Amino acid sequence: MISEVFITCAVTGGGSYSVERSPLVPVTPEQIANAATEAARAGAAVVHIHVRDPKTRRGSRDPALYQAVVERIRKSDVNPVINLTAGMGSDLVLGGRDFPLPPNSAGTDMAGALERLVHVKELHPEICTLDCGTMNWGARSEYILVNTSETLRVMAACVQELGVRPELEVFDTGHLVTVHDLIEEGLIEDPPLIQLCMGIRYGAPDDPATLMALVHQLPPRAVYSAFSIGQMQLPYVALAPLVGANVRVGLEDNLYLSRGRLATNAELVQRAVEILDRIGVRVMSPDEVREKLVLKVHR
Repeated sequence: MISEVFITCAVTGGGSYSVERSPLVPVTPEQIANAATEAARAGAAVVHIHVRDPKTRRGSRDPALYQAVVERIRKSDVNPVINLTAGMGSDLVLGGRDFPLPPNSAGTDMAGALERLVHVKELHPEICTLDCGTMNWGARSEYILVNTSETLRVMAACVQELGVRPELEVFDTGHLVTVHDLIEEGLIEDPPLIQLCMGIRYGAPDDPATLMALVHQLPPRAVYSAFSIGQMQLPYVALAPLVGANVRVGLEDNLYLSRGRLATNAELVQRAVEILDRIGVRVMSPDEVREKLVLKVHR
């Protein structure tokens, strides 16, 4: 067990599922920035940002939308660590069981490695995410999240050159092989920052045995967080420190504060702070996280 953790708030995500089920999921740049600053005031040291097209409400890669969000956060009266996703541009929806090619153009969004980092290069956040593998996504779906080894190497090298800390997103045990490869090739600097993403269908289930299997395979000196989607998000707030992990909550992964009670991001962070306080775990500030992770500030 660790005695202090930092909280990441994943504010909106890019999937359509959440906005269809909760009006509290932020969509516009102003809503996303406001949700991020409210989460920071509630105790989140890190805010993890996706953006959405305000008209369609679907996830977007538009650098202008990222800029609008980041500028608002940086001008606010709080100073959270900004963590931008680089996961967009990896969506492949095949044409169907009998005719997989050409892909379904309605859901496919595949971009080159450097194109996926345009907003990171322009805005220089302190952290950006790298999804460390390819996986099926969703029951009875032709959707595949595509991240090849070579794409990840190119992205990791670019992020390293920019001086941005990559957060390595691990959805299953094999993704840790990629993590170790990137470290061995000198593409990830100490301390490695890793996010264990649990409970996502066709990824690692959120049972404690699987979580411990992942923890036991982490590289030395890793700083890591663990979260689960859905109803297990808040239980994982208590579980994470017991396995040496930091905490993530937010509407990207879970819409409810309790059964039938839709949450805001700030409320989920507040509940996480309460849980951690009751088990004697101190919540770290943004500046403490910057020091712990040796982050480079580009404000």
